[in-house]
Amino acid sequence: MRLRALLDTDALGLRLLGGEDELDRTVRGVMTTDLRDPSRYLSGGELVLTGLAWRRDAADSEPFVRLLAQAGVAALAAGEAELGDIPDDLVVACARHRLPLFAVHESVAFATITEHVVRQVSGERAGDLAAVVDRHRRMMTSGPAGGGPDVVLDLLGSDLDLRAWVLSPTGRLIAGSKVSGPALPADACAQLAAEHLAATRTGRRGPHRVLLGSTTYSLFPIRSWGHRPAVAGGGRSPQGARDVRETVLSDWLLAVEADASDWQDERLDLLQGVTQLIAVERDRRDAARTVRRRLAQEVLELVQTGAAPAEIAARLRVAAPVLLPGLGAAPHWQVVVARAEWEGGEVEGGPVAQSLLEEILVDPAATGPEPSDRIAVAHTGDEAIALVPLPAVTAEHDGSESGIHADTLLKSVRDPLSAGLDDDGRVTLGVSAAVHSAEGLRGALEEARHARRVAAARPGRVCAAGHQELASHVLLLPFVPDDVRRAFTARLLDPLRDYDRRHRAELIPTLEAFLDCDGSWTRCATRLHLHVNTLRYRVGRIEQLTGRDLSRLEDKLDFFLALRMS
Repeated sequence: MRLRALLDTDALGLRLLGGEDELDRTVRGVMTTDLRDPSRYLSGGELVLTGLAWRRDAADSEPFVRLLAQAGVAALAAGEAELGDIPDDLVVACARHRLPLFAVHESVAFATITEHVVRQVSGERAGDLAAVVDRHRRMMTSGPAGGGPDVVLDLLGSDLDLRAWVLSPTGRLIAGSKVSGPALPADACAQLAAEHLAATRTGRRGPHRVLLGSTTYSLFPIRSWGHRPAVAGGGRSPQGARDVRETVLSDWLLAVEADASDWQDERLDLLQGVTQLIAVERDRRDAARTVRRRLAQEVLELVQTGAAPAEIAARLRVAAPVLLPGLGAAPHWQVVVARAEWEGGEVEGGPVAQSLLEEILVDPAATGPEPSDRIAVAHTGDEAIALVPLPAVTAEHDGSESGIHADTLLKSVRDPLSAGLDDDGRVTLGVSAAVHSAEGLRGALEEARHARRVAAARPGRVCAAGHQELASHVLLLPFVPDDVRRAFTARLLDPLRDYDRRHRAELIPTLEAFLDCDGSWTRCATRLHLHVNTLRYRVGRIEQLTGRDLSRLEDKLDFFLALRMS
């Protein structure tokens, strides 16, 4: 489509500020961004939409426009919601680089312009392929009854014979075609998500080609930097990203079972249009989270400021119907605390952790975006806190409680997230026990925070701990300073290690077995295949070398802790 066609569409609310002689330029795509340097994500011919959040002062306009012009974009459209009138320095910079500049009226959402451009560009370029985009666009914009992302994937399968899936950053299946064969296995979803996150962190432009077994997949990023949520006049979202690390752990991806490296431009353009339209659906869902986020923030502030339980309970009664509509009784609650940290500290971790929790606190077996809408997450500083409602908490036959378990949560997210964190990021998670009253919520928050600190003391890029661990010695061990740990273990165990090295006596394995058998001579001798007298000799040698008495509880405990810390 031509730029002048945009001006002829009154619903877009565009006003030309410069570049009258360039209105015959062809628009090949659309991109929303508030990055100071978006050039690596541009391929030329785009209409760039911006809320101007990248502009701190007048000097920023020239380098921003220069980068756009060098990338060959068709035009720039700036929203009026953030700053009101478009700054003169931006108008001058665009004129200098012969880049057409439009102003977007504050009543028009960027999502509206995106949908219009994608529809028109696809229609002019792809012919019958554009019919697929247009058909699913109408279905998606008709509301929940339209089917959401599943509709376009079904059409890609039936009309173009492409098997495709929308995945979360941890590999949860959000949408998939129902007409193109069996579902993608969970382990393949996780591997594709990990490959996508790793490629994104290297700055490589999608689609990313991945080979799993004998099957080739192409991974298309579904980016939502400026799209989440869509706001009138292009005003910058509170989560508008300046750094890929701000969204890498929460953005969706489109996985297509095909090798896109040899595709023609028309088909690549179509798939890029599909990702943009799915991003619109993502924006709609994220906009709906505003109420839940506000509820979580209000409850959190009440809990942290020591409000009366009755006041907290009142807010919980408001939150329950929003998170669990149709539930008669007040639910139980769990608290999950997450912290995202990046080396250098230039990326704020709180919003990253908030978006991450909203993506991962979903039953891994559940598909679709809707289950995640039952979670309320607030953030403060580098920490995010999720308030998770549970319709009922019942004891299972094995005595365990329903709800979120730290080990299960960690297993489902560790590998993909580690790829996205690369070598400069870390995520730690803490999970509380379930509580059923406002009085218990403050304790649940502290419990989740303590559990997260336990997780933070462990090695690894992604770590989690649950409330069960807070009643064990493992709560204490991670907080013992390293020099104290070394001195304590050396005093007790080094004499035994030296003796074992000189005499091959196996005193350390004997000590471990003796403690594991609760000091039972018979059971320990049987386990080690020793005569009881031989075992007694070894234990005596341990006591002689260390000056301890293994018949005393205190000395047994010291040895036990030394072995655990070594």
